Formats: sequence, structure tokens, C-alpha cells
Amino acid sequence: MATRCGPPTGDSPPPEAEVRWVYQPVEVRYPDGAWELGRISAWWTDPAGDEWCLLRTVPGGSGPQWLRYDPESVRLLPTTGT
Repeated sequence: MATRCGPPTGDSPPPEAEVRWVYQPVEVRYPDGAWELGRISAWWTDPAGDEWCLLRTVPGGSGPQWLRYDPESVRLLPTTGT
């Protein structure tokens, strides 16, 4: 199994075989208290065990970026009804 060291980037994404593709709506909270809606489209766990997510904010926000997952700033939202 191929693995990579360091954070994934647009130029150097994680190995495709290690990526879990998903559709997960999220709420992104910023240190200043502002927030945006977004979605996670993939998860990857690096060799050190850190979880990374491919996050995009919508609408018109940032393009997809691999970020280390932080549950304090990225809140997972339900994907099904109550």
C-alpha cells in the first residue's frame, strides 16, 4: 500500500486507494465566531493516524482543500432526516 508523508495538497494528494469518498455536509466555525456551510467530499488518514478531510465551503467559498480534521471548527451535520 502506497502512503505519503506530510499533509496532502492539490499538487500532492493522498494515494487514491487510501481515500474514502463521501458526501458530508458541515458547518465551519472560524475563530472570530463567523461560520459557513460546507461539505466534506473525502477522508484520508495519514501514517501518523491524523484524519484529513477534503473540505469545500459553499456557495462561492474556497475550493476543495485537504485540511486536518478539527471537530472544534468543523461540525458534521446530519445527512438524513430526523
